[in-house]
Amino acid sequence: MGRCAVAFGSCLTAAVSDAIAITPCGPIHGSIRPPGSKSITNRALVCAALAEGKSTLTSTLASEDTRVMIESLRQLGIAVDSSNGGARLEVAGCGGKIPASQAELFVGNSGTTIRFLTAMLTLGHGLYRLDGVERMRQRPIGDLAEALNQLGGDVTCEGSHGCPPVVVRANGLRGGVARVRGEVSSQFLSALAMAVPLAANHSVLAIEGELVSAPYVEMTMQVMKVFGIAVPIATGGSFAIPSSQSYKACEYSIEPDASAASYFWGAAAITGGRVTVEGLSADTLQGDVRFVDCLEQMGSLVSRDQSSIAVEGRPLRGIDVDMNSISDTAQTLAVVALFAQGPTTIRNVAHIRHKETDRIGDLARELRKLGATVEERADGLTITPGPLRGAAIDTYNDHRMAMSFALAGLRIPGVVIRNPGCTAKTYPHFFHDLKRLTCPS
Repeated sequence: MGRCAVAFGSCLTAAVSDAIAITPCGPIHGSIRPPGSKSITNRALVCAALAEGKSTLTSTLASEDTRVMIESLRQLGIAVDSSNGGARLEVAGCGGKIPASQAELFVGNSGTTIRFLTAMLTLGHGLYRLDGVERMRQRPIGDLAEALNQLGGDVTCEGSHGCPPVVVRANGLRGGVARVRGEVSSQFLSALAMAVPLAANHSVLAIEGELVSAPYVEMTMQVMKVFGIAVPIATGGSFAIPSSQSYKACEYSIEPDASAASYFWGAAAITGGRVTVEGLSADTLQGDVRFVDCLEQMGSLVSRDQSSIAVEGRPLRGIDVDMNSISDTAQTLAVVALFAQGPTTIRNVAHIRHKETDRIGDLARELRKLGATVEERADGLTITPGPLRGAAIDTYNDHRMAMSFALAGLRIPGVVIRNPGCTAKTYPHFFHDLKRLTCPS
């Protein structure tokens, strides 16, 4: 088979009806550095916005999710200057005093933006409303609103079942004790943790139930530490966070996105090639780097050093894995499972039903199109490979559906990805980078 794997029939930013056909290829060999982490970029933007002085962020991600964060900060009166194609940002911090007293903020479908800004805005003085696309109006945020209200905020959800739009009537944050459910989204705890150091009184954040995607909370704490905030220590399921702290401006370089890296590691695993992702190590802030541990369990060879991680494909076998802490890579692993010997079970990811799409139900539907037998459960699914066939894959406007299922086309003839432009949410140039890796000439 030929090396070239991506056939471009349309512009990546074209209408929803457009599609990209993926052409099977042989083993992929090469190296790549994905764009900066979306998760770290948006956390660093919030910390820089609240800081005293001007911060410089480098290797930042330029995507829809970071764009709506930046535009929202600008509407709040916080200057953000962009250069180098969005890879360098200068943020003039407000010193914890939000300049605008009112704003109508549109956040698209960016969960980090609406959750982080809802908490941040309780520190201000005025009236703020946050809204997004139709899918955002189906993504719950009521638990965060309730926790902020326990800390002296005044946050209401206009949507049904605790969903956006969100209205914040801000008059500073008192602090105190807040209880927050941990099983819906770790972003609630991250949002609270970034806001309460500027509250009037010390705060205790008590987590009820299991905390999903816990590495993202650790990431939040480490970014806060870079900006001068004392990192709280969790004891008995609670975080004690001192008040009257201040964020300090700094220069901060953003790591490559580990979730994005999973697609290239997965490509190596299923084609029998070797792909090195530059700029990431086992010590990265991002828990999703542990996706390579799953590939290793499935039979791939993994090489790790201080500045890169490489995956080399070998015959794959199915595994049973708890992906709660690395749930953003569950779709990638599900597609890799199509090429394994025996079934693969992904467990403990019930919360991903509330992401950009239902990442369990919709994932199962598309895997079946390709010939797999899929048993869907409330908190995960089991994928049993079958005779594989091509299909047109619906992406549900979910960037991770598009990028994950593109990997299937590297081995299965006739795979077409509909609405490839949805990758603009976190990785606008994904298909260009995939083409560059599979067609190096």
